Amino acid sequence: MPSLMLLSLTLAVLLGFTFVLSAAELQRFEHAAKADGSLRLLVVGDWGRRGAYNQTEVALQMGIIGEKLDIDFIISTGDNFYDAGLTGVDDPAFYESFIEIYTAPSLQKQWYNVLGNHDYRGNVEAQMSPVLREIDSRWLCLRSFIVNTEMADFFFVDTTPFVDKYFNEPKDHEYDWSGITPRKRYLSNLLKDLDLALKESAAKWKIVIGHHTIKSAGIHGVTLELNLQLLPILQANKVDLYINGHDHCLEHISSSDSPLQFLTSGGGSKAWRGGVSWWNPKEMKFYYDGQGFMSVQITQTEVFVVFYDVSGNVLHQWSRTKQLSFAVQ
Repeated sequence: MPSLMLLSLTLAVLLGFTFVLSAAELQRFEHAAKADGSLRLLVVGDWGRRGAYNQTEVALQMGIIGEKLDIDFIISTGDNFYDAGLTGVDDPAFYESFIEIYTAPSLQKQWYNVLGNHDYRGNVEAQMSPVLREIDSRWLCLRSFIVNTEMADFFFVDTTPFVDKYFNEPKDHEYDWSGITPRKRYLSNLLKDLDLALKESAAKWKIVIGHHTIKSAGIHGVTLELNLQLLPILQANKVDLYINGHDHCLEHISSSDSPLQFLTSGGGSKAWRGGVSWWNPKEMKFYYDGQGFMSVQITQTEVFVVFYDVSGNVLHQWSRTKQLSFAVQ
């Protein structure tokens, strides 16, 4: 049974209350797996362009694959609304880039969303507001939170505040830093909370989602701050997958010193051509400089990942298996 604290936090989120959380108290949400214990989901990132740059076409294929797989939920890796997030809860972009685009019956499932750097250029509180959940119950966007399922735990991490250049070299952009200052304390608490939550997780599979890249051959490449601060925590806690957007491509990089896999799904709309810095060929498993999305299928013994292009063609597949563990009586 969920703890009283868990029930209180969930109710607080739905009612719009704010809590200052101590270690290991990241907001948690339960999402039941299928009756057979399996879980199926889609991942898309960098999409919110009112249907332009093939966003509508990607959404169409997501609906087709989503129905075929009978998905349980959708994950967004951030940059949900271009070019500068939402102006408020009444911003028409919420309709024009989300509600009116992802209309397929199979996509009428829960969406779990992280914030990207473009989202931070708008009103962050509006994008996280329960008012949007009242408009469309699929929508859930918070800074950092956890989704617990029967065999996999998903840890959503707010990566934008880690990146120094947004603070030191904002250029002509304005960012909404309300709610994360002082920055040093915010990041320290986030890393401590994540580390403890990962340590306490008994899930077979541990999956971390953030907007920014840790390893990437794309234009943005390596995010140094995440390599220094976040990556050691993921490795120490034997995280299986780190899933991100930010680079507008589809990508799979393995890790030579741990089981951790780096998966980029940032092809939800505008993609970039060129500018690829090819990775170590022993680690670089797949790179597609175009639009698309990915699916993840999970059981107690296997994770199976598939990347699709804008036409729904399968571009790359990868799987990992683990042995069943049995409790000693």
